[in-house]
Formats: sequence, structure tokens, C-alpha cells
Amino acid sequence: MQTEENISLKRFGEKLRTLRNHHNMTLQWLADKLNYTTHSYLSEIESGQKIPTTIFVLKVSRLFDVTTDELLKDELELNLENSRIREN
Repeated sequence: MQTEENISLKRFGEKLRTLRNHHNMTLQWLADKLNYTTHSYLSEIESGQKIPTTIFVLKVSRLFDVTTDELLKDELELNLENSRIREN
């Protein structure tokens, strides 16, 4: 049985994967941009196996120039047209 929390986590992971694919990034490239040594944590978040930390959500929001609301609220869709990669 899926709980509301599990559904939200899955949606966040889907949004992260969508952003990464929209910008033609590999998991490793994204891990490097977010200062992670490996991409396994990101893979687990994308698949809904791990809960993203607040700091992680903020890093993703800043990197892709999207709001945290877009990332965290299931009822909101990503605005991919305005999404861009920020350099610092």
C-alpha cells in the first residue's frame, strides 16, 4: 500500500529525472554539479528509494532555476521552458 509520503517522493524523483533529461545531463554530471562524489544517492532519489534532504532540494532548485514549490508540490508541474542551468 502506498502512503501519501511515498507518492510525493516518487513525484520529486520524477521531476528531478525530467529536469536532468531536459538538460541532457547524466547522473554523474549532475552529481558533480551538486558536489556529490558518486551518483548513487541521486539515482535512489530519482527512483523514490531515498528522501531528499532540504539542502538537496535547495541545491536542485538553484541549479535548475526552478522553485522549491515546483519540485515539492505534486499538483504543480515544472516549467521547463524557464528552467536553465545556473553557474553558481
